[in-house]
Amino acid sequence: MNNDHLILAFEDYAAPARRLAESTGCSFSLIDVHRFPDGESRLRLPVDLAEQVVLCRSLNDPNEKLVELILAAQHLRDQGVRELLLVAPYLCYMRQDKAFHPGEVVSQGIIGKLLAGYFDGVITVDAHLHRVHRLQDALPVKTAINLTATHPMALFLQQQGLKPLLIGPDGESEQWVASIARHENLEYCIARKERLGDRRVQVSLPDCDYGGRNIVLVDDVASTGRTLEAAARQLQAFSPASISAMVTHALFLGDALQRLQAVGVKNIWSCDSIPHPSNRIHLHRLLGEALQDCLG
Repeated sequence: MNNDHLILAFEDYAAPARRLAESTGCSFSLIDVHRFPDGESRLRLPVDLAEQVVLCRSLNDPNEKLVELILAAQHLRDQGVRELLLVAPYLCYMRQDKAFHPGEVVSQGIIGKLLAGYFDGVITVDAHLHRVHRLQDALPVKTAINLTATHPMALFLQQQGLKPLLIGPDGESEQWVASIARHENLEYCIARKERLGDRRVQVSLPDCDYGGRNIVLVDDVASTGRTLEAAARQLQAFSPASISAMVTHALFLGDALQRLQAVGVKNIWSCDSIPHPSNRIHLHRLLGEALQDCLG
């Protein structure tokens, strides 16, 4: 084995993982994946391995990705890798942290224990933790690091020169909005959201002077985009100068982007925690600082 550190990535997260390797001085290699017609995966990993290996993959679309991740992790253990870390900028199955109805499976704890069985440490970004406030409680590994992307997001906003009014579309978003606002001493307010179903939400804006302002809607995860859409629709009545949306994790499923543009959202910016055409904010420096502390 080599004595250096090796970052292994899957093709779907190759570009951000390569930036992470360059920023940390780690060796880098891609995992070769062949998918058979029946959906099974055959993985091929490098033969020349380091004692410390980092698997880097964002876990959106998780069901297929988790199986391949576990196959890779167990193979690395079998090959004698001493320490195995996971950098998963988007961590899946964190929302279901309790049984909201009888019989519901609490997936957060199950997936957390599954990953803890293969990895010594996990680094993620803005994990969806609301009733469980420490990542280690959801994912019981030796080193569990939940970073926040608010500083890179604040720096990006500064570069835009907008001096915007930030709006969080619901109470859960306040921690991110307030943190970004503090970096540049920006104004912010928080709306109220009522969820009427998976694809129906109602947003109520607080009293504020929105007219002629550059508005930036801020959230951690945008999946269907319905919350951002509802907030933008409400804002149109106040004739703001512009409406933009900035999110950490850009899922934007289905026609989410088209619907946001239809209600006047001019700019859609996201971090590269999930590869997406809206990516404008790179996280390799944020992740790299945490990773270097782990690698030693």
